[in-house]
Amino acid sequence: MKVLLVDDDHFALKLLRRLLANYGFDNVIAHQYAADAVALLEFDNQAFDLILCDLQMPGMDGVEFIRQLVRVSYAGGLILVSGEDTRILQTAEKLSKAHRLNVLGALKKPVSPEQLQQVLKNHHQPAAMWPAAGKTYAREALSQAIAGDELVNYYQPKVDLASGMVTGVETLVRWRHPVDGLVYPDQFIGMAEETGLIDDLTRSVLGGALRQARIWQDAGLHLCVAVNVSMDNLISLEFPDLVAQAVRQAGVPPTSLLLEVTESRLMKDPLAALDILTRLRLKHISLSIDDFGTGHSSLAQLRDVPFDELKVDRGFVHGASRDPSLRALFEASLGMARQLGMKTVAEGVEDREDWDFLRVAGCDMAQGYFIARPMPAADLPGWIDDWDVRYRKLVASGS
Repeated sequence: MKVLLVDDDHFALKLLRRLLANYGFDNVIAHQYAADAVALLEFDNQAFDLILCDLQMPGMDGVEFIRQLVRVSYAGGLILVSGEDTRILQTAEKLSKAHRLNVLGALKKPVSPEQLQQVLKNHHQPAAMWPAAGKTYAREALSQAIAGDELVNYYQPKVDLASGMVTGVETLVRWRHPVDGLVYPDQFIGMAEETGLIDDLTRSVLGGALRQARIWQDAGLHLCVAVNVSMDNLISLEFPDLVAQAVRQAGVPPTSLLLEVTESRLMKDPLAALDILTRLRLKHISLSIDDFGTGHSSLAQLRDVPFDELKVDRGFVHGASRDPSLRALFEASLGMARQLGMKTVAEGVEDREDWDFLRVAGCDMAQGYFIARPMPAADLPGWIDDWDVRYRKLVASGS
């Protein structure tokens, strides 16, 4: 494995070389000037499997270097290193990830052996093995997929943190593409919003979720099924009646449905959206503000819309136990929700540390890969049995 070090501090380069050698990395090239490193990558952007880069450098700083890595299509692992303020380091890490670079971690100077060892564990494959950006699809293909029942719902469990009980599921649509296999929503939801297909897509997902809720209900499994709705769904004044009709047709109580509203786009007609959301609540259909703290979600939404639930975005959940800034933002969101009488759900619970933090913080519910990945409906009853056993072990081990 070939490693590139970029740092204007000669002592820092020497220390990193020594630490890397301790872990078996002996093919290391170091440069004190970022421009020299870029020249190497321009000659061969796959020449290095791993780059460790300082942020504060003369001539070309670390952020500029990140921009150059994107330009030359570098696909290997990247570790950021800096003696700057922790929040600057975190922001640079988020910027790198937004550029779709394979960021293994961010290290505070002086780098310790323990720090380096931890991030090196994230390096699994050479550069060529990292996944590329997703394929995009045409409107006609998605329209045919909706008409041809190629969309399928997966369900991710939501559990009560105090009792461990599975209280509901979030419905997550997938496209079972005849050629490309299972296609994830980030590759077609935006296009559906842009091209006027979002209503058809939402009706398909909603109908399937409600029919599944009835199947579970008949089997003695009473779960609240959450379905995501776009702001573009909230421009038709008939939308609440369509939802109520779908609930009646499925034969489930309105309380079995929760609509998660994500403001990925600005409201086209705020007055109409307020009208529609209020009517949904009058029909006893619960509302959740999704991904709170990101996008266009705001305190004004909490003030104006009668939401029942607040979902804290994963960006404020995972790692909050270790990060004072994230912890402060998470606890502030929790406090507001409590004062407004709203239930709270933490998204993106990735590990035991997240789980323990949320229980102590007093969050109501959680979902994330630590609990379960989204799964086909048929897998859920068996998973619940396994979860009951696992939860008892979590409690017994001191959670």
